[in-house]
Amino acid sequence: MEIAIVGLGYVGAANAMLLAQKNNVVVLDISSDKINKLNSKISPIDDRDMQDFLLSENLSCVGTIDKNFALQNKDFVVIATPTDYDTETNYFNTDSIESVIHDIIEINPSATVVIKSTVPVGYTQSLHKKYKSLKILFCPEFLCESTALYDSLYPSRIIIGGEQEAAKIFMKLLSDCSRKENIEKLYTNSTEAEAVKLFSNTYLAMRVAFFNELDSYAEVHNLDSKEIIDGVCLDPRIGNFYNNPSFGYGGYCLPKDTMQLKANYKDVPNSIIGAIVDANTVRKDFIADSIIQKNPKVVGIFRLIMKSGSENYRSSSIQGIMKRIKAKGIDVVVYEPILEVELFFNSRVVNDLNEFKNLSDIIVSNRITNELEDVKDKIYSRDLFHEN
Repeated sequence: MEIAIVGLGYVGAANAMLLAQKNNVVVLDISSDKINKLNSKISPIDDRDMQDFLLSENLSCVGTIDKNFALQNKDFVVIATPTDYDTETNYFNTDSIESVIHDIIEINPSATVVIKSTVPVGYTQSLHKKYKSLKILFCPEFLCESTALYDSLYPSRIIIGGEQEAAKIFMKLLSDCSRKENIEKLYTNSTEAEAVKLFSNTYLAMRVAFFNELDSYAEVHNLDSKEIIDGVCLDPRIGNFYNNPSFGYGGYCLPKDTMQLKANYKDVPNSIIGAIVDANTVRKDFIADSIIQKNPKVVGIFRLIMKSGSENYRSSSIQGIMKRIKAKGIDVVVYEPILEVELFFNSRVVNDLNEFKNLSDIIVSNRITNELEDVKDKIYSRDLFHEN
């Protein structure tokens, strides 16, 4: 098949490499830097497997910033552009998707469009009504930032919503390129597929929030949080996973997906969905207050990213902790090697680790690493299991 993928983030890059094993793939992005990296067989994002995969596999994949070259004569156009949540409209900003669709209509209206960007429930159906001549599928993505390629090669499930014949063809493309046998597959309507994505991520956010609130209780009452979590998770119905306390759920997906689902509930009675969103704010308040009570003069923020193997600090919960601390007039310094600026939200960026350690009275770290072994007495973290 001839396939175009629009957007070279985690989703776009992972799907490009997956499909380019057995198809001809052209990747379109507005960033010439990312495109140049891809064409030079350098991974455009931080993923543990992508660099090796680019060098070791015989992939038919080329990047471009030319939309005509990317879109013409393609069987499928996969849209993987960012859809940030707009707090004023309570809606994902889907402008990037519709911009691509307008280009498809002009350049290649016979292509089947596959939306992999996260969208509000009912969005794809609204596109069907607006662009009646286009075949549009919605295919939710279930991957983690640091293991995006692996999660694409070994998918937990593949779900496609939309017109059955086109969905079956694209399902076969994905499953043929995966390296997992007996993949769970589901065909459904596009609206139900959209709902699966939002409800899945909101459930994960709920689990994060639950163990964070357990941890808050244990800290207030001087209990051993790890022992309580270990005991709770011995119940096989609960399971010993996704249970390591943190400063709150963050990253690109969970915060915006939970807020979008809450907005979709505006005419539906609910208490849990809204509480999941509120719980993240409560946790950040609690963490910040715990740090402030120690009366530090200088607080060091060790990494804005929330977990190893990621280069994404958008919407990371540690930024919320940082802002709350700064609001109390406490000086904050930041250690984040991927930053190439001197200030981050008016806080000094110190990328000499030893200098950072010496400056900081308390070092706030969502996840503890070996780099902090020599300053254990300065660390504030709720990382109990030393895993993401």
